[in-house]
Amino acid sequence: MRWHRIMLTMSGALALAACHAREAEVTPPRAVIAVTVHRDSRPVLATLPGEVNARYATPLSFRIAGKLIVRNVHLGDTVKAGDVIARLDPDDAQRSLASAQAQLMAAQHRLTFAEQQLDRDRAQAQEQLISTAQLEQTQDAYVAAVAQRDQVVEQFALLKNQVQYTTLTAEHAGVVTSEDADTGQNLAPGQAVYHVAWSGEVDILCDVPESLLKALAVGSAASISLPAVTGRRYAAHVRELSPAADPGSRTYRAKLTLDAPGPEVHLGMTANVTFADTAGEAQADDPITLPATALFHEGNAPAVWVVRPRDQALELRRVQVGRYDDRTISVSQGLTDGERVVLQGVHTVSAGETVRAVAPLHPEDFAS
Repeated sequence: MRWHRIMLTMSGALALAACHAREAEVTPPRAVIAVTVHRDSRPVLATLPGEVNARYATPLSFRIAGKLIVRNVHLGDTVKAGDVIARLDPDDAQRSLASAQAQLMAAQHRLTFAEQQLDRDRAQAQEQLISTAQLEQTQDAYVAAVAQRDQVVEQFALLKNQVQYTTLTAEHAGVVTSEDADTGQNLAPGQAVYHVAWSGEVDILCDVPESLLKALAVGSAASISLPAVTGRRYAAHVRELSPAADPGSRTYRAKLTLDAPGPEVHLGMTANVTFADTAGEAQADDPITLPATALFHEGNAPAVWVVRPRDQALELRRVQVGRYDDRTISVSQGLTDGERVVLQGVHTVSAGETVRAVAPLHPEDFAS
């Protein structure tokens, strides 16, 4: 009985100690991904969709008609200048060249004979053995033989070129963007066999609304982001701006050249073209650009979570969004330069919750 009372006393003491230990435990603040925001130094005029294109793209075709018998490259292949990419059946061209070669030999033989006859007649004319009229006929025959020889020489050169034209070579390095003819097809002169986009300078094509025309000109700077290449922006400038609007869309086609495209930039990629206002420096009413992941809603109103500096607690702040882009939002009112805003997990936190703000592990993933 005594031992039973001792055991009960010890059990109660242990339970009370465990209760006090649990009360002493302090839950650490939750870590949230947040960054200090700043106003855009150059307010964005507009962000427009675009497409990556080669500066030059040309169709490749044969100069003569013929039957296509060989295709050495296909869609997406890379070619170098001088590569043979297709061939026509050369039989007819080679036969014509052989005929022209025979005609050239005959014309050269006639010319040799006419030259020898002219030498004999000149010698006989000096001895007054033939008349002047006969010498003139011999001279005329010699001139005609020279002219005929020259004509056959040119015809031979033309047919020799025709044989070379049965082989299609790439004039510039590039990428095959389309196949326009099949093996066995009879082609007309100039009919496209391939389209090749040249390697080298890369353009971004976008359509500009008329409301932006006054702010843009050839040479205007732009910032390019590619959805397929996250965390990087490319500098570009307007190379060409169409003087007339498209009759269907009423927009103006702009061609921008990427200043330093990398190997990760491929033809046909979609792009976001951002034009900034370069008229002045940041002002107090300039917008703040945030990743779209920071956006929350209070009712129907857009809002963001702000980390209060005095107690590290979360405050839900209503904001006014001036522009929505694919990956970013532009906050025109509601935030102050230097405040910390939660970028991720906005649906898992609550107002008044004490948090520990940490920077993104990969800041480029949240680059605006």
